[in-house]
Amino acid sequence: MAELVLIRHGETEWSKSGQHTGRTDIPLTRNGRKRAAELQPLLSHRAFGLTVCSPMERARDTAHLAGLTPDEIDPDLMEWDYGAWEGRTTPDIRVELGNPEWAIWDYPIPPGATPGESTDEVAVRCQRVIDKCLPVLNSGRDCALIAHGHVLRILTATWLGLPSDKGRLFMLEAGALSSLGFERTQHVISGWNQTPE
Repeated sequence: MAELVLIRHGETEWSKSGQHTGRTDIPLTRNGRKRAAELQPLLSHRAFGLTVCSPMERARDTAHLAGLTPDEIDPDLMEWDYGAWEGRTTPDIRVELGNPEWAIWDYPIPPGATPGESTDEVAVRCQRVIDKCLPVLNSGRDCALIAHGHVLRILTATWLGLPSDKGRLFMLEAGALSSLGFERTQHVISGWNQTPE
C-alpha cells in the first residue's frame, strides 16, 4: 500500500546545539548536506505521486540533495512557531524559568519576534497536508514530505489520531526517513528513523 514518506531536513548548527529552530532560516551544515545526499539511494526506487516541501532553505536543500523535486512548497509544513523560545535551548529555558521539568510540549509558547503556536495549531496545518495527500495515497501512489522535526512529529500524531502533544513520543533524527501507512484501513507507522548507515 502507498506510504507517506517523511524526510526531516539534515543537520543545521542549531539542530546540532539543541536550539529551537522554527522560523529562523538556518542552512545545513556540511554534515547535514552529506546526510541529505546519502538519502538519494533510499528514495530513488520510489515514484512519488506528490512531493511537498517546507519553504525553509534547510528543507528545500535537503530535497534537492536527496534527488527530489518538490511539486509544491507549502507553508503548512513550516516548523512549529516557537515564539520567544526561538533560538533557545531547553536547558537555558529551564534555568530562566526556574523549572527543571520544563518541556516545550507542556506549556504555552510566549510570543517573541513571532506570535508562537500551540501544538493544536500546528496540528491544524498538519491535517491540511494530510488531506492534500490522502487522494494520492488512496490512488496507490506514495507522497514525500520534506520538513522539520517537530512539525513531522505532530503530523505523525495527527495521522495516528492522537492528541497533538503526543508528537513528543516520536523522536526524529535530522536527515532520517520515516513512513506512515496503512494496515488495512488503520493508519500506522510503517517505518521510522531510517538512515543511510
